[in-house]
Amino acid sequence: MIHGQAPTMAHSFDPQQDAEFDQYAASYESMHAESIAVSGEDTGYFASYKQRVLERLLGKGFDRPGLDFGCGIGNLTRLLVQSFPIVHGYDPSLKSTLLAKERAPGASFFHQEEVLPRDHYGFVVLANVLHHVPAGERPRLLTAIVSLLAPGGRLVVFEHNPLNPFTRRAVASCPFDEKAELLYPWQVRRRLRQAGLQDVQLNYIVFFPRALSFARPLEQGLRHVPLGAQVCAWAIKPF
Repeated sequence: MIHGQAPTMAHSFDPQQDAEFDQYAASYESMHAESIAVSGEDTGYFASYKQRVLERLLGKGFDRPGLDFGCGIGNLTRLLVQSFPIVHGYDPSLKSTLLAKERAPGASFFHQEEVLPRDHYGFVVLANVLHHVPAGERPRLLTAIVSLLAPGGRLVVFEHNPLNPFTRRAVASCPFDEKAELLYPWQVRRRLRQAGLQDVQLNYIVFFPRALSFARPLEQGLRHVPLGAQVCAWAIKPF
Protein backbone atom coordinates (compact mmCIF):
# COMPACT_ATOMS: atom_id res chain seq x y z
CA MET A 1 0.00 0.00 0.00
CA ILE A 2 1.29 3.47 -0.86
CA HIS A 3 1.48 6.05 1.88
CA GLY A 4 2.05 9.80 1.65
CA GLN A 5 0.95 12.29 -0.95
CA ALA A 6 2.78 14.54 -3.35
CA PRO A 7 1.84 18.16 -3.88
CA THR A 8 -0.61 18.43 -6.72
CA MET A 9 0.74 18.36 -10.27
CA ALA A 10 -2.59 18.86 -11.97
CA HIS A 11 -1.60 22.37 -13.05
CA SER A 12 1.01 20.83 -15.36
CA PHE A 13 -1.44 18.77 -17.37
CA ASP A 14 -4.55 20.72 -18.23
CA PRO A 15 -7.83 18.87 -18.95
CA GLN A 16 -7.77 19.82 -22.63
CA GLN A 17 -4.30 18.33 -23.06
CA ASP A 18 -5.31 15.20 -21.13
CA ALA A 19 -8.26 14.76 -23.48
CA GLU A 20 -5.96 15.13 -26.48
CA PHE A 21 -3.68 12.39 -25.20
CA ASP A 22 -6.71 10.20 -24.50
CA GLN A 23 -7.61 10.73 -28.14
CA TYR A 24 -4.15 9.72 -29.32
CA ALA A 25 -3.71 6.76 -26.95
CA ALA A 26 -4.92 4.08 -29.38
CA SER A 27 -3.05 5.52 -32.36
CA TYR A 28 0.11 6.64 -30.52
CA GLU A 29 2.24 3.73 -31.67
CA SER A 30 1.50 4.16 -35.38
CA MET A 31 1.91 7.95 -35.32
CA HIS A 32 5.18 7.69 -33.42
CA ALA A 33 6.48 5.06 -35.84
CA GLU A 34 5.67 7.27 -38.81
CA SER A 35 7.43 10.29 -37.32
CA ILE A 36 10.66 8.34 -36.68
CA ALA A 37 10.67 6.45 -39.98
CA VAL A 38 13.74 8.37 -41.12
CA SER A 39 15.76 6.55 -38.44
CA GLY A 40 14.93 3.15 -39.92
CA GLU A 41 13.90 1.91 -36.46
CA ASP A 42 10.60 1.23 -34.75
CA THR A 43 9.41 2.64 -31.44
CA GLY A 44 10.74 -0.37 -29.56
CA TYR A 45 14.32 0.52 -30.44
CA PHE A 46 14.12 3.88 -28.69
CA ALA A 47 12.46 2.40 -25.60
CA SER A 48 15.13 -0.32 -25.41
CA TYR A 49 17.81 2.34 -25.79
CA LYS A 50 16.46 4.18 -22.75
CA GLN A 51 16.23 0.92 -20.82
CA ARG A 52 19.93 0.26 -21.45
CA VAL A 53 20.87 3.79 -20.45
CA LEU A 54 18.99 3.42 -17.16
CA GLU A 55 20.63 0.06 -16.48
CA ARG A 56 24.05 1.68 -16.93
CA LEU A 57 23.18 4.64 -14.72
CA LEU A 58 21.52 2.69 -11.91
CA GLY A 59 23.03 -0.76 -12.21
CA LYS A 60 21.11 -3.96 -12.88
CA GLY A 61 21.03 -4.78 -9.16
CA PHE A 62 19.23 -1.53 -8.31
CA ASP A 63 16.37 -2.53 -5.99
CA ARG A 64 14.70 0.73 -4.98
CA PRO A 65 11.28 1.58 -6.46
CA GLY A 66 11.16 3.53 -9.72
CA LEU A 67 8.53 5.71 -11.36
CA ASP A 68 7.96 6.24 -15.09
CA PHE A 69 6.35 9.69 -14.89
CA GLY A 70 4.30 10.48 -17.99
CA CYS A 71 4.45 6.84 -19.01
CA GLY A 72 1.91 7.11 -21.83
CA ILE A 73 0.94 3.67 -23.13
CA GLY A 74 3.88 2.03 -21.38
CA ASN A 75 6.48 1.66 -24.14
CA LEU A 76 9.28 2.14 -21.63
CA THR A 77 7.48 0.86 -18.54
CA ARG A 78 7.08 -2.63 -19.97
CA LEU A 79 10.87 -2.83 -20.31
CA LEU A 80 11.66 -1.31 -16.93
CA VAL A 81 9.88 -4.18 -15.19
CA GLN A 82 12.45 -6.48 -16.81
CA SER A 83 15.32 -4.48 -15.30
CA PHE A 84 14.05 -3.33 -11.91
CA PRO A 85 11.93 -5.10 -9.28
CA ILE A 86 9.48 -2.32 -8.36
CA VAL A 87 8.16 -0.09 -11.13
CA HIS A 88 5.26 2.37 -11.09
CA GLY A 89 3.84 4.34 -14.01
CA TYR A 90 1.93 7.62 -13.92
CA ASP A 91 0.12 9.44 -16.69
CA PRO A 92 -2.80 11.89 -16.52
CA SER A 93 -4.40 10.17 -19.52
CA LEU A 94 -6.63 7.41 -18.17
CA LYS A 95 -6.88 5.67 -21.55
CA SER A 96 -3.10 5.62 -21.82
CA THR A 97 -2.63 4.07 -18.39
CA LEU A 98 -5.23 1.39 -19.12
CA LEU A 99 -3.30 0.42 -22.25
CA ALA A 100 -0.02 0.57 -20.34
CA LYS A 101 -1.38 -1.81 -17.69
CA GLU A 102 -2.18 -4.37 -20.38
CA ARG A 103 1.33 -4.09 -21.79
CA ALA A 104 3.17 -4.08 -18.47
CA PRO A 105 1.17 -6.12 -15.95
CA GLY A 106 4.21 -6.27 -13.68
CA ALA A 107 3.98 -2.53 -12.96
CA SER A 108 1.49 -0.51 -10.93
CA PHE A 109 -0.16 2.42 -12.72
CA PHE A 110 -1.75 5.66 -11.58
CA HIS A 111 -3.52 8.47 -13.41
CA GLN A 112 -4.20 10.61 -10.34
CA GLU A 113 -1.10 12.40 -9.14
CA GLU A 114 -2.31 12.87 -5.55
CA VAL A 115 -1.84 9.17 -4.76
CA LEU A 116 1.85 9.16 -5.67
CA PRO A 117 3.99 8.75 -2.53
CA ARG A 118 6.44 11.42 -1.41
CA ASP A 119 10.09 10.75 -0.54
CA HIS A 120 9.66 7.25 -1.94
CA TYR A 121 11.32 6.59 -5.29
CA GLY A 122 14.92 5.64 -5.91
CA PHE A 123 14.55 6.96 -9.42
CA VAL A 124 12.01 8.85 -11.48
CA VAL A 125 12.31 8.88 -15.26
CA LEU A 126 10.82 11.62 -17.43
CA ALA A 127 11.05 10.21 -20.95
CA ASN A 128 10.25 12.92 -23.50
CA VAL A 129 7.69 14.55 -21.22
CA LEU A 130 8.95 18.07 -20.54
CA HIS A 131 8.50 19.33 -24.09
CA HIS A 132 4.75 18.70 -23.69
CA VAL A 133 4.64 20.94 -20.59
CA PRO A 134 4.37 24.72 -21.13
CA ALA A 135 7.66 26.41 -20.25
CA GLY A 136 6.11 28.39 -17.40
CA GLU A 137 4.80 25.21 -15.76
CA ARG A 138 8.06 23.24 -15.85
CA PRO A 139 9.60 24.59 -12.62
CA ARG A 140 6.51 23.68 -10.57
CA LEU A 141 6.29 20.26 -12.18
CA LEU A 142 9.93 19.45 -11.49
CA THR A 143 9.67 20.66 -7.89
CA ALA A 144 6.69 18.35 -7.39
CA ILE A 145 8.53 15.42 -8.99
CA VAL A 146 11.58 15.99 -6.80
CA SER A 147 9.27 15.67 -3.77
CA LEU A 148 8.50 12.11 -4.92
CA LEU A 149 12.16 11.10 -4.82
CA ALA A 150 13.68 9.60 -1.70
CA PRO A 151 16.81 11.40 -0.48
CA GLY A 152 19.64 10.26 -2.72
CA GLY A 153 17.16 9.30 -5.43
CA ARG A 154 17.86 10.18 -9.02
CA LEU A 155 15.79 12.04 -11.58
CA VAL A 156 16.58 10.95 -15.15
CA VAL A 157 15.31 13.09 -18.01
CA PHE A 158 15.26 12.11 -21.67
CA GLU A 159 14.48 14.88 -24.13
CA HIS A 160 14.66 15.59 -27.84
CA ASN A 161 17.71 17.57 -28.91
CA PRO A 162 16.67 20.57 -31.05
CA LEU A 163 20.30 20.99 -32.15
CA ASN A 164 19.75 17.91 -34.33
CA PRO A 165 17.86 18.79 -37.57
CA PHE A 166 16.45 15.27 -37.96
CA THR A 167 14.95 15.49 -34.48
CA ARG A 168 13.28 18.79 -35.31
CA ARG A 169 11.87 17.20 -38.48
CA ALA A 170 10.50 14.20 -36.59
CA VAL A 171 8.83 16.40 -33.96
CA ALA A 172 7.34 18.69 -36.61
CA SER A 173 5.75 15.72 -38.40
CA CYS A 174 4.18 14.13 -35.32
CA PRO A 175 0.53 15.12 -34.56
CA PHE A 176 0.79 14.75 -30.78
CA ASP A 177 3.91 16.97 -30.80
CA GLU A 178 2.02 19.81 -32.46
CA LYS A 179 2.19 21.99 -29.33
CA ALA A 180 5.61 20.78 -28.20
CA GLU A 181 8.17 23.31 -26.97
CA LEU A 182 11.58 21.68 -27.26
CA LEU A 183 14.22 22.35 -24.62
CA TYR A 184 17.84 23.03 -25.51
CA PRO A 185 20.35 20.94 -23.55
CA TRP A 186 21.47 23.86 -21.39
CA GLN A 187 17.84 24.51 -20.50
CA VAL A 188 17.43 20.93 -19.29
CA ARG A 189 20.48 21.23 -17.06
CA ARG A 190 19.34 24.58 -15.69
CA ARG A 191 15.88 23.23 -14.87
CA LEU A 192 17.36 20.35 -12.86
CA ARG A 193 19.60 22.70 -10.89
CA GLN A 194 16.73 25.10 -10.22
CA ALA A 195 14.68 22.18 -8.87
CA GLY A 196 17.26 21.77 -6.11
CA LEU A 197 19.02 18.69 -7.50
CA GLN A 198 22.76 18.06 -7.27
CA ASP A 199 25.47 16.56 -9.49
CA VAL A 200 23.65 17.46 -12.70
CA GLN A 201 25.05 15.65 -15.73
CA LEU A 202 24.00 15.41 -19.38
CA ASN A 203 24.95 13.11 -22.24
CA TYR A 204 23.98 13.21 -25.90
CA ILE A 205 22.51 9.94 -27.14
CA VAL A 206 21.04 8.29 -30.29
CA PHE A 207 23.48 9.25 -33.04
CA PHE A 208 23.19 6.73 -35.84
CA PRO A 209 20.19 5.57 -37.90
CA ARG A 210 19.73 1.91 -38.68
CA ALA A 211 21.65 2.29 -41.96
CA LEU A 212 24.73 3.18 -39.88
CA SER A 213 24.07 0.77 -37.03
CA PHE A 214 27.58 -0.67 -37.41
CA ALA A 215 28.83 2.60 -35.86
CA ARG A 216 26.61 2.47 -32.78
CA PRO A 217 29.33 1.01 -30.52
CA LEU A 218 31.00 4.43 -30.87
CA GLU A 219 28.07 6.30 -29.30
CA GLN A 220 29.37 6.13 -25.74
CA GLY A 221 32.46 7.99 -26.86
CA LEU A 222 30.34 10.66 -28.51
CA ARG A 223 28.29 11.46 -25.41
CA HIS A 224 29.69 15.01 -25.20
CA VAL A 225 29.12 15.77 -28.89
CA PRO A 226 25.95 17.92 -29.14
CA LEU A 227 24.56 16.26 -32.26
CA GLY A 228 22.76 13.27 -30.76
CA ALA A 229 19.06 13.07 -31.58
CA GLN A 230 18.24 13.08 -27.87
CA VAL A 231 19.81 13.96 -24.54
CA CYS A 232 19.85 12.15 -21.23
CA ALA A 233 20.27 14.29 -18.13
CA TRP A 234 20.30 13.11 -14.54
CA ALA A 235 20.75 14.54 -11.07
CA ILE A 236 20.45 13.52 -7.41
CA LYS A 237 18.12 14.68 -4.66
CA PRO A 238 20.20 15.81 -1.65
CA PHE A 239 20.04 13.94 1.62
